[in-house]
Amino acid sequence: MADVFEDRLANSYKNLSKEFPAQVDVPPERRFVGFDAYRKAIDSLRPGDVVLLTTHAAFRATHFAYAVEKGVHVFMEKTFAPDPGGVKDIIRIGQEAAKKNLKVACGLMCRHSTARQEIIQRIREGAMGQIQLIRAYRMDPGARMAPYKGKQSELLWQIRRPYFFYWASSGLFIELMIHQVDECCWIKDAWPVSAHGLGGRAADSRDASQNLDTYAIEFTFADGTKAMVNGRNVPNCFNDFSTFVHGTKCAAQFSGNIHAPTVQMYKDQRIAPEHIVWKPPAEKVNPWQAEWNVFLEAIVKDRPHNESHRAALSNLAAIMGRAAVHTGQIVTWDQAMASDFRFCANVAALDYKSPAPVRADAEGRYPVPVPGNWSEI
Repeated sequence: MADVFEDRLANSYKNLSKEFPAQVDVPPERRFVGFDAYRKAIDSLRPGDVVLLTTHAAFRATHFAYAVEKGVHVFMEKTFAPDPGGVKDIIRIGQEAAKKNLKVACGLMCRHSTARQEIIQRIREGAMGQIQLIRAYRMDPGARMAPYKGKQSELLWQIRRPYFFYWASSGLFIELMIHQVDECCWIKDAWPVSAHGLGGRAADSRDASQNLDTYAIEFTFADGTKAMVNGRNVPNCFNDFSTFVHGTKCAAQFSGNIHAPTVQMYKDQRIAPEHIVWKPPAEKVNPWQAEWNVFLEAIVKDRPHNESHRAALSNLAAIMGRAAVHTGQIVTWDQAMASDFRFCANVAALDYKSPAPVRADAEGRYPVPVPGNWSEI
């Protein structure tokens, strides 16, 4: 086990040992603290073992590269990169993993939902006609951050609060909605050619982080199909967590609350219980477990399994949408693929004495995207 913070490492070990006492075997000499702790943890493994990369996106490529260098299989949690430069790193390292026959699983578990797999098959067979519109929502009270008071390392303070900084985790929008963006791309079996969006903050916001409160993105695919991805993190509002699909023949629900397999087709475009005409069988294994079953079986039976390229491109689609909102511009897939932009170019060299990649102002608040004056692509 490895962490930058000793208290978090201790808490993680305590909680895992309590929940899985028979499986956890991590004596003190295999618990490492520091920015280089990931190396020591991976060095404790044998070639062919599995490493879980569950830090935030800023460090994913650095840790992934070392794992592949050492010849271990990788499970990595989303998100995978905070910026286009990081996405390119993940793609390149994933290619190296494939050359070594290493298995790579990525935490977009909805791809392993049998209910969703079944409706995808029906979509491919034409049961819904031509897909024209996808609608995805994640709306909840969200989270806010208090100002930085300047009494501790600003870098470490940010790493403890990664969801509030684009360099560290991609920001709250992508952390939460990469799954919905991935679902849209899966439904279309394609990547969007452009993104257009808008967003903002509530007028009374006191949030000191970099996040916006609302994101509304219109993705366009090559055949003209639109995917509308909407996120709102504002308290006391209507909440929603779902994905819907509209074809020329009928509509369907693709996903439900907290990624529930709420999958059903309707007889027409009316989304109502009395119009449901089809549901898949109940899932026997939840997608979080299913992704691990597939991953471990691929290792045991030496089957090809490398999700890194697809996961990286889904991440890039989400970055493209975020950039469209933040910059106020229409951002194309070609622009996103060509971009080498990085929020933090020296992330692999960070240590306890490093300055933070983004600095607070005199009030302890951090820069927020202003469309027309912001760049991240």
